[in-house]
Amino acid sequence: MSVKTIRLELARDHDFPNGSPDRGYILKAPLTAEGHIDAEGWRKARKDFTVARFWEGEADQIGHLRHTRGGKWAFHYDVDGDADDDEVGFKFESHVFNEGEYVSISEQDGVLRTFRVVSVR
Repeated sequence: MSVKTIRLELARDHDFPNGSPDRGYILKAPLTAEGHIDAEGWRKARKDFTVARFWEGEADQIGHLRHTRGGKWAFHYDVDGDADDDEVGFKFESHVFNEGEYVSISEQDGVLRTFRVVSVR
């Protein structure tokens, strides 16, 4: 397992035809050598794996990377609340987190947006 800091920036979509470097996520996650999220590594130190959502014009949200019972990966912000407002990564369990790849996230409002992996450090 290798712990990485991954920066995701909004890819182009109908609201942002050029994408936006001012909207996205920074997550700290355990990755395998191939670039997949390492579920076993996450289990060993789950509290260490965080996410920060940054969105121009809104306050940043800080939370944790969560592995759901259904095997999906989600971002959980309200530590004292339930998981109803989690943002879920679309097929994160099979995605590779390498620079230049694209991933999709179902945000709190239910909108599915695509993000580009701009750095993995």
